[in-house]
Amino acid sequence: MSLPNTHYGAKQIEKMLSGCKTLLFIGAGGVSMCSLAEFALSDGYGVIGSDRCESSRLERLRQKGAAVHVGHDAAHAKSADAAIYTVAIDEENAEYLAMRAAGKPLISRADYLGYVMTRYRLRIGIAGMNGKSTTTAMCGHILRGEGDPTVFCGAEAKSLDGAACLIGRSREQFVFEACEYKDSFLDFQPNIAVILNIGMDHVDYFHSMEQIRSSFRAYANLVGEDGTVVVNADDADAMRALQGMSARIVTFGLEDSADFRATELCCERGRWSFSLRFHEETLCRIQLMQPGEFQIYNALAAASVAYICGVSPCVIAERIATFVGVHRRMEFMGRLNGADVYDDYAHHPTAIEATLEGVQKMGYRRVLCAYQPHTYSRTAGLFDEFTTAFSGADQVYFADIYAAREQNVSGVSSEKLARAIGERAVYCGDFSTLARRLEADAREGDLVLIMGAGDVEQVFSMLPL
Repeated sequence: MSLPNTHYGAKQIEKMLSGCKTLLFIGAGGVSMCSLAEFALSDGYGVIGSDRCESSRLERLRQKGAAVHVGHDAAHAKSADAAIYTVAIDEENAEYLAMRAAGKPLISRADYLGYVMTRYRLRIGIAGMNGKSTTTAMCGHILRGEGDPTVFCGAEAKSLDGAACLIGRSREQFVFEACEYKDSFLDFQPNIAVILNIGMDHVDYFHSMEQIRSSFRAYANLVGEDGTVVVNADDADAMRALQGMSARIVTFGLEDSADFRATELCCERGRWSFSLRFHEETLCRIQLMQPGEFQIYNALAAASVAYICGVSPCVIAERIATFVGVHRRMEFMGRLNGADVYDDYAHHPTAIEATLEGVQKMGYRRVLCAYQPHTYSRTAGLFDEFTTAFSGADQVYFADIYAAREQNVSGVSSEKLARAIGERAVYCGDFSTLARRLEADAREGDLVLIMGAGDVEQVFSMLPL
């Protein structure tokens, strides 16, 4: 069982950390935890870190001076004055229990991130069910054209110097990914709050669209009366969530009603370009590097924020044209039997459908999609949606479900999902079987898309790329 979020305010955390010299990061290998540990190092703290297994993120922290361990041990808590933990750890975690027994401060990841950002004048939160990491990285990339932002993203990106965070020297702009799971984004302090889209997800926590709209409304309300909410005008649930709000609302989209609009759209081999308009004024021409129509909305959101922050239209266009995306978002991995192989993080039916729709426009002979479902609760709760999400693939190969934090109480399985889809779907189970099947089927002119939010990346090491 995972731990709950704490809900400490910035002043409480400042008091808790008063006099602390060394922080323990429990679960330091996670994307956000690694970034926070790196920030703590830059802030002058000594950092101790731990996680269940070795990773490139742990090695990155070691190289920056952190004392990082593989495995959780109560002994790691002895030399720490306070701990930052991810709620993904088990409630019986030895380090967590040791810190609690010693009466030392325990602060959740979300609360610590919320505290860190209060030092910055502009705090830009990117929320939504899909597209957060790409938009966060893109927004940071644009702002770097005329400034020195700090950026906390949910994935590594070349635009962030290969990491998931970029620590600027200025205290002007802080761009961060605002995750909705367990309402963790309500611990943050945005004064510019972006909402990309709203949909049903995280069904182990959210039980209705009404609850989800309520959570996103609460997130938007965090900006206060002097802040700005930037929202997708074409997303009915997002607009419904904000009805009657007193904060300044700026919209983006394709509809004429949006403040920032994409017009004169053009698609070439799956990659879109468009004219960016603000009300009746054409600001610039945008060319996207990543395939998929949904990328238009990511770019509109990032460009809208940048313009609000004072970035010139020509810089916005130049920076977006050089943005190459983030790790595991339609990332080219190599070739298999002449087929192009891509890696993608999509794990929600809406994101899967949108990604495959974009891939269809890239001109490949066939699209072979290998997918690892993420969590039993999501697969069971959105089962019907998953059965139609893969319509853009010619063949679908299913690995077993990535359990993450869950037990399979519903009896759902990848095999059942494959059967429900029909003859286009193949149940493979383990990764070695999946890799063998892809190697046998891939041909010149195909696109092989390996997709999922779990550990499906292991498949790449099993393929002769």
